[in-house]
Amino acid sequence: MYINCKSWFSLKYGTIDTKKLVSTAWQLGVSSLALTNINCTTDAWMFVQCCREYKIKPVLGIECRNGNSFQYILLARNMDGWLQINNFLSEHLQQEKDFPAQAPHFKDVFVIYAWGQRSLHDLAAHEYIGVRVAEINKLFRLQPAAYGEKLVVLQPVTYQDKVHRELHQLLRAVDQNLLITQLPPESLAKEGETFIPPAQLVKAFQDHPAIVQNTLRLLDACNIQFDFKQARNKKYFTASAAEDAKLLRDLTMKGMKERYGDGNSEALYRIEKELKVVSDLNFTAYFLITWDIIRFANERGFFYVGRGSGANSIVAYCLRITNVDPIALDLYFERFLNPYRSSPPDFDMDFSWKDRDEITRYIFEKYGERHTALIGTITTFQVNAIIRELGKVYGLPKKEIDKILGTPQQVSLDGNDSIQSKIWFYGSLLEKFPNHLSIHAGGILISEEPIHQYCSTHLPPKGFITTQFDMHLAEAIGLYKFDILSQRGLGHIRDAIDLVKVNKGIDIDIHRVQEFIRDPEINKQLQEVNTIGCFYIESPAMRQLLLKLRCNDYLTLVAASSIIRPGVAQSGMMRQYITNFHHPGQAQYLHPIMKELLSETYGVMVYQEDVIKVAHHYAQLDLADADILRRAMAGKYRGNDQFVKIRDMFFENCRQLGRPADVSEEIWRQIASFANYSFSKAHSASFAIESYQSLYLKTYYPMEFMVAVINNFGGFYNRELYFRELQKTGAEVYPPCINRSDYLTNIQGKKVYMGFIHVERLEQQWIEQVLRNRRQFGPFAHLEDFIERTDPAPQQLEILIRINAFSFTGQDKKSLLWKSSILQRHYKGNDIHIPLFKPPPTDWQLPTLAQREHEDAFDEIDLIGFSLASPFAALKHQQEAYTPVSGLVGKTGQQVKVLGYLVCTKYSRTSKGELMCFGTFLDREHNFLDTVHFPKSLHKYPLQKAGFYSMTGIVMEEFDVLSVNVEYMHKVGYFEDTVPNFYQRI
Repeated sequence: MYINCKSWFSLKYGTIDTKKLVSTAWQLGVSSLALTNINCTTDAWMFVQCCREYKIKPVLGIECRNGNSFQYILLARNMDGWLQINNFLSEHLQQEKDFPAQAPHFKDVFVIYAWGQRSLHDLAAHEYIGVRVAEINKLFRLQPAAYGEKLVVLQPVTYQDKVHRELHQLLRAVDQNLLITQLPPESLAKEGETFIPPAQLVKAFQDHPAIVQNTLRLLDACNIQFDFKQARNKKYFTASAAEDAKLLRDLTMKGMKERYGDGNSEALYRIEKELKVVSDLNFTAYFLITWDIIRFANERGFFYVGRGSGANSIVAYCLRITNVDPIALDLYFERFLNPYRSSPPDFDMDFSWKDRDEITRYIFEKYGERHTALIGTITTFQVNAIIRELGKVYGLPKKEIDKILGTPQQVSLDGNDSIQSKIWFYGSLLEKFPNHLSIHAGGILISEEPIHQYCSTHLPPKGFITTQFDMHLAEAIGLYKFDILSQRGLGHIRDAIDLVKVNKGIDIDIHRVQEFIRDPEINKQLQEVNTIGCFYIESPAMRQLLLKLRCNDYLTLVAASSIIRPGVAQSGMMRQYITNFHHPGQAQYLHPIMKELLSETYGVMVYQEDVIKVAHHYAQLDLADADILRRAMAGKYRGNDQFVKIRDMFFENCRQLGRPADVSEEIWRQIASFANYSFSKAHSASFAIESYQSLYLKTYYPMEFMVAVINNFGGFYNRELYFRELQKTGAEVYPPCINRSDYLTNIQGKKVYMGFIHVERLEQQWIEQVLRNRRQFGPFAHLEDFIERTDPAPQQLEILIRINAFSFTGQDKKSLLWKSSILQRHYKGNDIHIPLFKPPPTDWQLPTLAQREHEDAFDEIDLIGFSLASPFAALKHQQEAYTPVSGLVGKTGQQVKVLGYLVCTKYSRTSKGELMCFGTFLDREHNFLDTVHFPKSLHKYPLQKAGFYSMTGIVMEEFDVLSVNVEYMHKVGYFEDTVPNFYQRI
């Protein structure tokens, strides 16, 4: 009799967890239950699964609302009805239009209106009116024959109890950005919208038994038949399984010849093995759809990287989905696909951020919007955000909210602050609550049946139809995603290739990876860690790791790409790997089996493949359980007890096999530490290939490469460091020029002109109009010509003059500013007029204006955030008093004083939970200076914003990598010419 139940996926309205909703109904003896969330179907299949677990009949539907206005409830009679509901809801969500007052005629959907919305005599066969307990007295004038079968029991379930009713009110206030005292009554659920025991509900309607019978018949007429084990991705790429199998074989064999030549027996053996597994598991279409996406990308000239566990597959390698050779790397195929696996293999396809939308559009056009959708995500409330939102709802000013955030939970600021107590209490209840729907980073679904057979969709600003459920709920019903991802690193590579073609007339084949891997010049760059701008290998932590590993080859880089991950690093295995790398003869193996499996990685589990191999061979877990273990490590079973089950099985198998208990414990500790963070070896190999492609461009075309990095606005560091790196290549870098610069930075030979995009407070729309004017009418002759043709606002013109955009005139900035003020006295913002005959410019007689040193530098700092000249050139300080990075060699354990220009910081926690920091600076020779700030030092000398820091500390050395343990620190101003007093101690 519960035809209107809402879970917490009635966002900022319902308060009941889906599982709690069903378990509560079971405790009350409810035999059938309808889920009708407000304009949302996110948890429909989770609800069905829970109902089956508790032997409750599930009914699916929605509650349609226009804002606060209830319209009607829709219940699906069957799967066709569920499709009709999702079609109807999706149309209104995508077009952002209101629901009509009267529902359309549905063939397989029941419609329930509220009392008073419709006349009993106007209802269609599939329409009903719901009666609440509080509305029973309104029936006293009606005879049973008058309402016949058209009235049903309406007992909404929105919250659990009085506590959660107030939580519901808070959510409504947050949703509408109102104080809780300002909420209009119509925006709230009514009193009593909780579970009432069925017997009590029947008793309330004892004088109207026909209404109870109508309700039971209605629920009995609804039947959702759904097999959760059935695969629901698009079945065939062609017209049949046989045609798909033939096409995949033909494409693979053609690719094998291109990749390996004729007669490679090992490649052929692996291909035959993989094709059989792919066919047996019905994954042929998945491979072919992925191949087709890559084919389209190649036709469009889009650069891409195929990565993920798919790189374990030789079929994927032959189809050019990936560029990782699984034979050369001895990749573990079963990590990718095995006969026990129930879900499709994982292909991650990375494209430039500029190209991804076109790839996505192609997929939608090829497979149709009825069968294609981006995957949604569910964003939950975060603690600090909760406190701020509740503080606003209760009417607290920002200062008081900040105090609450800085106060330990449950501690009152004044000893009698009930509002603060409420905020902490309800804030704790809201943790993990769904907040709003968003979009997955790149997941796309392509289904055999219409996507609305499974869920409703909406249309976020991104412009592509998006599901209302996330990837975990999609997987639960047999829908598996294609990952179409984007990254700035690929934008760097693509744009660099284009710049080289334009600037040097050279066409680059960036896919010659095997040549790059063997190139001594590229490997020299890697060994010297000249990697700024290169994908995945430019961060301070990665630079230090590469130095510690003396990395100068592909395989070492593959390992580094994995051991840098938190799971390996935090477990202590990263340090162990480095130690064993330097002393391979001293590597200790926990068990002879471990030596057989892990000799390549010096006895340390580095990759997911290593973990699976160990679980399979040491504990003799079968591959099905090993795959569950792998998925649990990747966070796929968060909140699930499968990880615990596998752990118990691991130790039981070890006991039966007679493995030493202490060895088994240590091996499991290392396995468990990988949870959520480990990489597959194939994934690391894919990353390493992209790193080599970046390194190739940085080695042979450094100027174009760094301009591409700058124009993609991506990377670990801020743009200043990339401009510094560009200058180190020998490029002549100029500030924006009104006649030579574009909106983005450009390169002309060795001359680089900064783009106008980097100038603060310069209006994009206006400067783009200026650039169009220049393209149409030619370069600007002088300041007067510029003003006549563009009619600039005084503030915008001043910015251009101060940034030296008119340096081509040969006049200094102060003279130009003086002249511009006279020329613009009558500025009115008029339309631009280009005179047919231009008079010569006026020969202005200007006073001689003093030009002080550093003025250009400070103008650049103000307008672009940094000076194009070395920051040390503008610093009036005793720089010679400090030791440069090159002078730290041989001073391990000694105290030194260093001067650094802050590049970036990384904060971390010690084992005691205390805050510490790692700093990266430039010294006056533009070498990197790495510092460590332990808690005591950091507390006494906190790092502030960017600038110069005078520091003293002890030189530390680890595997030949030097850093300074900072003991004293002082931020230095540009005109602070004395060294701080504490340096006198040195």
